[in-house]
Amino acid sequence: MTGPPTYLDRIVAAHRAAAAADRRSLASLAAEASDQPPPRRFAAALAATAATGDLAVIAEIKRRSPSRGDLDAGLDAPAVALAYQRGGAACLSVLTDEEFFGGSAADLRAARGAVSLPVLRKDFTVAPADVYEARVMGADAVLLIVAALSDGELTEFHGVATGLGMDVLVEVHDEDELDRAMAAGAALIGVNQRDLVTFDVDPSRAARLAAAMPSGITAVAESGIDGPVSAAALAAAGYAAVLVGETLIRSADRAAAVTALRSCAAVRR
Repeated sequence: MTGPPTYLDRIVAAHRAAAAADRRSLASLAAEASDQPPPRRFAAALAATAATGDLAVIAEIKRRSPSRGDLDAGLDAPAVALAYQRGGAACLSVLTDEEFFGGSAADLRAARGAVSLPVLRKDFTVAPADVYEARVMGADAVLLIVAALSDGELTEFHGVATGLGMDVLVEVHDEDELDRAMAAGAALIGVNQRDLVTFDVDPSRAARLAAAMPSGITAVAESGIDGPVSAAALAAAGYAAVLVGETLIRSADRAAAVTALRSCAAVRR
């Protein structure tokens, strides 16, 4: 990528350095991951909500953001997860990056243990060990960010995850990345509306990419969703789901905020 380093470049560089220093046995980690109970069905949960006519909400547990600072540094992960489930969330997303987002594997385990919802490990996957580690900590799905990975890595990590029975949310920012995601076998594609350089939210990006999305793909909109109005516009553009973090974390009534997002598509119709 040309130009000045983006926030993603800096975070991914830190994760790649950590992966290079990792001396754990990949074979042992893979065996431990394979021994876990079957994962919950993340993509199926999104489809089940969409089939009702509602917008599927992937509700995120997020303590802080590199751009916004602390959101709720002392949050109780199980309590937040339960509120999201009460509000009708289809799935959870849990940040496990510690350095930049204040998350942890403990947050994911605690949140997943409190609810029956499938859980996405929201982190920066840069090595096969990251996928195996996600399954060991209980994640049902992993995130692959196209902008951070080579084509070979996308295909490899996607295969590792699906081989473990996990779903894979593949994140894209533009048409070229959408093509690369499709080539890697993605069936669940997230469109991040946030520009990697300026960090601004561009709603036209989501609308443009929704129109380019092949049939049979479950489309998820990410970033910049500040309430039912913006969520309804995304539903109208063709998105089956939204992934929402900051708006929900900052809400005084998290369950009600999830319900409002979920029902916005039906209200719009």
